[in-house]
Amino acid sequence: MENCIFCKIIKGEIPSKKVYEDADVFAFHDIHPAAPVHFMLIPKLHIASLVEVEEKHRDLLGKIMLLAPRLAKEQGCTDGFRTIINTGRIGGQEVYHLHTHIIGGGSEKLPVMIPNPS
Repeated sequence: MENCIFCKIIKGEIPSKKVYEDADVFAFHDIHPAAPVHFMLIPKLHIASLVEVEEKHRDLLGKIMLLAPRLAKEQGCTDGFRTIINTGRIGGQEVYHLHTHIIGGGSEKLPVMIPNPS
């Protein structure tokens, strides 16, 4: 946890462009945005990945899911957005602190993430 980049962002040790903060959750813009709107919602509690979520995290995860559409609209995603939680190495997780990407904005539909094999 002490070397976790997201924990350092939460503590203010690494600068970020904050979108939202309360006692439990922090949201900030991605430094390499994939779309006009791209920010992350993270719990302040260090949870390495979705695999480590337990029953005791239910309210925290619910809060994140309730914040996602509100913050997406506030950031300009008026016609939809994508939420992504990469989990583990195979799932493409790069930072091992649970985080939800919120991606959208612009007038074009987001590209297909996983092409249909047929």
